[in-house]
Amino acid sequence: MFLVERGQNGLTARELAQMLGAPRTSVADLLRVLENKGFVAPTAEGHGWRLDFRVAQLGNAYLHEFSVREVGRAAMRELSRRTGLTTQMAVLDHSDIVYIERQDSSRRLGEPHVITDIGSRLPAYCTSLGKAMLAFLPDDEIDRLYGAGQLLSRTKNTITTVARLKSELAAIRRRGYAVDLEETTEGVVCIGSPILGADGRAEAAISVAGLRAGLASSEIETLGRTVARTASQVSSARGGARTVPKRPRTHARPRSHALGRRRRVRGAA
Repeated sequence: MFLVERGQNGLTARELAQMLGAPRTSVADLLRVLENKGFVAPTAEGHGWRLDFRVAQLGNAYLHEFSVREVGRAAMRELSRRTGLTTQMAVLDHSDIVYIERQDSSRRLGEPHVITDIGSRLPAYCTSLGKAMLAFLPDDEIDRLYGAGQLLSRTKNTITTVARLKSELAAIRRRGYAVDLEETTEGVVCIGSPILGADGRAEAAISVAGLRAGLASSEIETLGRTVARTASQVSSARGGARTVPKRPRTHARPRSHALGRRRRVRGAA
């Protein structure tokens, strides 16, 4: 995990030994084994170590285990086509979300869009994907994950107390979708809904993401219902529960241009 955080810059055996609190000779032995198996390799200048190709193979094997990802891909592609927005799927890993799938909208070159790297992590409490999944956990699990402490603020809109988080999770359960209104990244709005299993717990969640400019509250609600319907379709295809009861159909369609045309932004949630 230390090497993941450093990327191509890597770390030396001495640095790794200090970070791990392990003897340098033991770390050097482990690095040699990992190098022989293709998991690590020397950095370009030869003074440190970085991840190698075998890690990518592990990641792909892990992703293939998520049949929800395979089932949801077509639905995400259609959702992206209908809304003109990036769609994403994530799973819950303790108090974080991990992105496992993304479908980009078919925008012309140069038009703004939101990007998120598959495999990247974000705190669940400030993302629409995370809140959508947290909403279907028992209260005692929320307490175990967050206790009674303050939640780290990422923007001025981030929820920073567990009490307020629980209040929002209750609202998400009622309406079937969660909203990240610039809570993770300024200028970015994400709307997510959970994919529920037969036991009513969230297996994953999907979201749409785009830029805040020009988005009205009524459009957020319309997008929320659209995302919730899509998530429920994926849940049903896997034999799971619906996120919310069926609602009357609405003739309003999300505007593909509603989120404005500004810049390319990383950090959709």
